[in-house]
Amino acid sequence: MTNPLLARITVVVLFLAAPAAAGPLEDGANAVRVGNSEIAMQLWRPLADNGLAVAQFNLGLMYDNGQGIPRDDAAAVGWYRKAADQGHVKAQSNLGFMYFNGRGTAQSYAEAFKWFRKAADQGYAAAQYKLGVMYDNGRGVSQDDVAAMSWYRKAADQGNADAQSNLGFMYFNGRGAAQDYAEAIKWFRKAADSGNESAQFNLALMYYNGQGVQRNYAVAVSWLQKAGERGNADAQFSLGKVYADGKGVRRDPMAAMSWYRKAADQGHASAQFNLALIYDGGEGVPRDYAAAARWFRKAADQGNTDAQFKLGFMYANGQGVPRDDATAVSWYQKATNDGNASVQSNLGGIYTNGVGAPPDNVGTPMWLNLSAVGGDSAAAGNRDLPLQTSPRRRSRR
Repeated sequence: MTNPLLARITVVVLFLAAPAAAGPLEDGANAVRVGNSEIAMQLWRPLADNGLAVAQFNLGLMYDNGQGIPRDDAAAVGWYRKAADQGHVKAQSNLGFMYFNGRGTAQSYAEAFKWFRKAADQGYAAAQYKLGVMYDNGRGVSQDDVAAMSWYRKAADQGNADAQSNLGFMYFNGRGAAQDYAEAIKWFRKAADSGNESAQFNLALMYYNGQGVQRNYAVAVSWLQKAGERGNADAQFSLGKVYADGKGVRRDPMAAMSWYRKAADQGHASAQFNLALIYDGGEGVPRDYAAAARWFRKAADQGNTDAQFKLGFMYANGQGVPRDDATAVSWYQKATNDGNASVQSNLGGIYTNGVGAPPDNVGTPMWLNLSAVGGDSAAAGNRDLPLQTSPRRRSRR
């Protein structure tokens, strides 16, 4: 599971502590609403200096967000701490966030855990979720799936969508509890209905694969669409895949390309690779080797070995890039990390012919033997012959 981002409060919330302070607090809140943060600061600062926790929290929030004043993380931490020391639950949670991310203070997962725990013990759902994240990932505390699940549930029961999504994930994988697809579906749906794009994506996968529910491609696509429109790169890539394959939707290469592009622009390596394949093969668009090479390069730079192999082939054949045998060899070598039989076969041929690398009577049989063991029948027949380099289309992920 990718580490969930720790959310924080971004809206000033006022708690009217006493009638005497209600006027300035309300007036400050009204000033913020109309964009006059300077007036809010003038109204709240005396209250904060006199020890009113809610005013201290509000000042911390203004410095944290740079709301009408220059952003100042250290000042934000200072005001959050004053309010947190008085038990202000949201100040405690936000102070934990600052320690977690090393903003305005040295990063300390232990301090982050301490302040999240204080807020969580007061029943604050956002802090309970964050404690679940820390137990889930072993940050500031020993990794503990059972404890993570317990805190996720406390927050989820209060309607925290991030916690509901993570709780669904724990049930899906049998972490902290027995694997239970029905429970996973239940919690993913709660979070998805609240607009959580990760839960929408995971719910789509369960419908797509028929896990815990009857397989239904149309329902899967509808949830993918919701997540994709909210910017979830995995959902955007998956939409590209379903439009390319025509499962749950009418096959539409241009729609596939559009969704791949959205995911690729967010740095999704598999989407970058598939987009490159479209340009490379001229699928629904004019063949464009230069564009293919650019997208293969983006994916290859992220360690996608399929893209590294294809980029090596393009350099070996001068497709979309100047022919450069040495660069081709370099990319082929990077791609061997996953035992790619096609790459090993190509490398064997390069060392046989001395193209892009000096002839190597040791390297040639080594790479061809590895390729043959990996299942490349052509390599098995060519271990004693010069290899004719040819591309092998990889299945899309």
